Amino acid sequence: MADAKNKSKKSSIVAQAEAKANKIVNDREKAKAKGKKSAKKQNGVVKYFKDLRSEIKKVTWPSWKKVVNNTAVVLIGMCASGIVVWGIDSALTALLKLATTS
Repeated sequence: MADAKNKSKKSSIVAQAEAKANKIVNDREKAKAKGKKSAKKQNGVVKYFKDLRSEIKKVTWPSWKKVVNNTAVVLIGMCASGIVVWGIDSALTALLKLATTS
């Protein structure tokens, strides 16, 4: 007798779960048919921005002095490499002129 009650409880739980699953599937199909985003995708976008916000809070931002210092180093490095490339180009141009005029 107890087995029969357990089986009927299990079958009713399974039936409820199947009904919920069918409802979810039908809702998703209706949403796709209407061209709307499903609730899960919308929640994914919201989750993305919440995660983004929490990660931005974890970033250690440099001080203004450090930013200015690093910018100066980059600009000086760019000028130095530009001068080196200009020197090599000028030297090769001079050599090419010597080779073609002779």
